[in-house]
Amino acid sequence: MNVTDPISDLLTRLRNAMRAGHEKTEIPASREREAILKLLTEEGYIAGFSGLEEEGRRKLRARLKYDKEGEPIIRGLDRVSRPGRRVYRRATEIPPFLGGTGMTVVSTSKGLMSDRRARDQKLGGEVLFNIW
Repeated sequence: MNVTDPISDLLTRLRNAMRAGHEKTEIPASREREAILKLLTEEGYIAGFSGLEEEGRRKLRARLKYDKEGEPIIRGLDRVSRPGRRVYRRATEIPPFLGGTGMTVVSTSKGLMSDRRARDQKLGGEVLFNIW
């Protein structure tokens, strides 16, 4: 299936799987999606991910994370920059999301990183999405 916005597709798959209470979800593989899942794993929003190949196609399997009451760790996902309207910010223009309790994912010249890390390294870039 051809998707015009692969990042929105990834976020929607994560959101839907968490709302349904699934332990894992499968996502078509790409380097960009793999980098996003790696960042979400490092920041503690998902339990991890792995690559697999099924019927000749590469896929990523994301293991979702829930708290002790069974509620998803990810409370919300909000796409900021879209294919029709790209949003770019300097490092000084990227505010802490929800006072630092959430995270903004920024695509910089040094790769994908959280808003905190982008500000620390004084790197701006495309604001991809917010997660809380």
